[in-house]
Amino acid sequence: MELNLQSHNLVETDFKEIIYKLQPCLDKSGNPVEGLFNAWIYLNNPKQYNSYTTSAVKEIIFAFRQASNDRSVVAVVFTAVGDKSFCTGGNTKEYAEYYSGRPLEYKQYMRLFNDMITSILHCDKPVICRVNGMRIAGGQEIGMACDFTVATDLAIFGQAGPKHGSAPDGGSTDFLHLFVGIERAMQSCVLCEMWTAYQAKQFGLITDVIPVLKVDGDFIRNPMVVTDQWVDQSGEIIYGKKKRGESMKAGKDILTRGEIDLTPLDNAVNDLCTKLLYLMPDCTSKTLNSMRKKKLEHWDQNQQTNRDWLALNMMTEAKAGFRAFNEGPRENREVDFIKLRQMLAEGHAWDDELLDAILPG
Repeated sequence: MELNLQSHNLVETDFKEIIYKLQPCLDKSGNPVEGLFNAWIYLNNPKQYNSYTTSAVKEIIFAFRQASNDRSVVAVVFTAVGDKSFCTGGNTKEYAEYYSGRPLEYKQYMRLFNDMITSILHCDKPVICRVNGMRIAGGQEIGMACDFTVATDLAIFGQAGPKHGSAPDGGSTDFLHLFVGIERAMQSCVLCEMWTAYQAKQFGLITDVIPVLKVDGDFIRNPMVVTDQWVDQSGEIIYGKKKRGESMKAGKDILTRGEIDLTPLDNAVNDLCTKLLYLMPDCTSKTLNSMRKKKLEHWDQNQQTNRDWLALNMMTEAKAGFRAFNEGPRENREVDFIKLRQMLAEGHAWDDELLDAILPG
């Protein structure tokens, strides 16, 4: 007997700024399973490092709702196209050219952003963040809303808020300390220090790290993560032979010779999806929701007041910071911090004179 099943999607969405596709689940032998899928949601803005526009945020919300409602979906993979970036956060061009100086407009945008985070945290299916490159700023925040993270070892993780006129109040100030502890969260959120994928794994931020750099037919670990060691041209680590500068140069040489192949990353993600396939679906969903309470406890308490502050900040430091990043030369996309502090210490108002004085030339 054929059932006439109800659709619980709010609307049927034609995705234009993201990619949504179903990929067959694989059993333990690696064979496709009939009628069961994993939903892959791709950010698709590689020219701007997969930053999300307002339109993309709307589509992400609908995509997670659709994947959550799809009876045939086992797990959701949240990722992006290319091999340079998972996501660098909100689209700074849009921020600088439209939202800067418009707090009421940005407040409405932040409602959408908050709904995007909530749609991940409320998804009825387990969510895996497949990190194919940089996971920075808002990209870090949407990534931490996911349940698992599998990353290439070329990825970097971090925040950029206080450097570019914002605060990481889209999730990092709520979630990051739950992963790495308060001191390391301070280093990331306040000082904007970046972490390699191996550091992120060591700190407890992510689930797994996968080498994807292929040199002479073999996959090798990221040669740029070596600090007190030196890597020779074959990729072998030799201790105590060279200084750090020579080590970095050798690493760059290896990167230049190699090619990035994300097949091992996809295999690791599919392996995790297969593990999830062999679990009771309702028990899995209940366990996810119980674990997510720790994130939601902070998120639900702070999201609205953070939204209010972030909107007002578009009249001051965000207005300056996003314009500096969008308009400044490639080698300098930050405001003159010392000049800013000096003028504020003198009681100068946040006006066009101050803005012109601190923007990069």
